[in-house]
Amino acid sequence: MRVGIIQSNYIPWRGYFDFIASVDLFIFHDDLQYTKGDWRNRNKIKTKDGLKWLSVPVNYTHTAQLICDTTIDYSQKWWCDHLNQFRENLLLAPYYKDVLAILENNLPHKFKTISELNTALIKDICSYLQINTPLAMSSEFSPKGSKSERLISILRNAAATTYVSGPAAEGYIEKELFKKSGMRIEYKSYDYPEYPQQYGAFTPAVSVLDLIANCGERSVQLIKSLTPNKLVVD
Repeated sequence: MRVGIIQSNYIPWRGYFDFIASVDLFIFHDDLQYTKGDWRNRNKIKTKDGLKWLSVPVNYTHTAQLICDTTIDYSQKWWCDHLNQFRENLLLAPYYKDVLAILENNLPHKFKTISELNTALIKDICSYLQINTPLAMSSEFSPKGSKSERLISILRNAAATTYVSGPAAEGYIEKELFKKSGMRIEYKSYDYPEYPQQYGAFTPAVSVLDLIANCGERSVQLIKSLTPNKLVVD
């Protein structure tokens, strides 16, 4: 049983969806501390004027605040701006209406928290990309401890045999704890082909909606990494 655990992101890049598709169970790690200036509430789109950040305003009141408790600020109509940005900048893309359908199905609904908005969007995008991996929340697995111990607690309760992680975990993951627990570790490979894109030279680090707008259903074939994962604990 291969399990991946990642915090929810706002309309993330294609590697996030490749990650979900590559595991038997994907867990949103959303009962963790919310971090400002991160991918939780923002992402990039490509525009005629270069890359642009789209950010969802949230109510951040204290450092111990959890992602799942971080509410969205609706005092400003940010969702209208986001829809307009996609309309303006993807208008010439052949499948831009597919993107608008995903956004219009979610953004106007006024989800209470950033976690609820992110997971709703990710589920809709998974459906479009024909990804059928079961999705769950970390709180469902009664995690205990912190850092690596917390991850192992979730994985055990999820009956995992292999933990799939992003390669950025190399700097903090405690491999010896995983070895002692009998848990394998794989680092996800992110190696993708270019695709036709608006506005000049190809830019990879943008929301997956850019891929969908330009490639439509062919996006299903373009989210799979060209190189295999790296096994680091067997």
